[in-house]
Amino acid sequence: MSRIDETMEFIPVRIAILTVSDSRSLEEDRSGQVLVDRLQAAGHVLADRKIIPDERAEIADQLRAWVADPEVDAVISTGGTGLTGRDVTVEAHRDVYEKEIEAFGTVFTVVSMKKIGTSAVQSRATGGVAGGTYLFALPGSPGACKDGWDEILAFQLDYRHRPCNFVEIMPRLTETQRRK
Repeated sequence: MSRIDETMEFIPVRIAILTVSDSRSLEEDRSGQVLVDRLQAAGHVLADRKIIPDERAEIADQLRAWVADPEVDAVISTGGTGLTGRDVTVEAHRDVYEKEIEAFGTVFTVVSMKKIGTSAVQSRATGGVAGGTYLFALPGSPGACKDGWDEILAFQLDYRHRPCNFVEIMPRLTETQRRK
């Protein structure tokens, strides 16, 4: 059974938030704000926040910039995970991934099914790792961001979560790059 071990020290993660939208401004970005509010309430650090258009190359470039930034441990994007022609966030994430976390999308679908039933099949939420940085893509609705954070990321980005979590393996994500 998963649990938070309160005897362990909390380790804040530095998280960048990327909203992918052709039309939203920072003031109108409810989904990005949901993520900012939740990560800060949990004790994590907002490393950066940007809004960029639904352009695959621009999304991938921003993800790569944050992967190269030693002040960013994880990136959560919102928007562009659907099925329409302009939804290219998943493809941009996969352009950057070194390893995909296939179960992230599966678990997100299970969580979504409880809330929106079979409509969850339309989401292409994804997660992966590049350069020792975690990358997660959530749908663009505030509800989906709440679900992704509250049901998955709040636990996996908490070092105290047992039996395991993403934070405890962070130092090992780049171990093959250090071996010579």
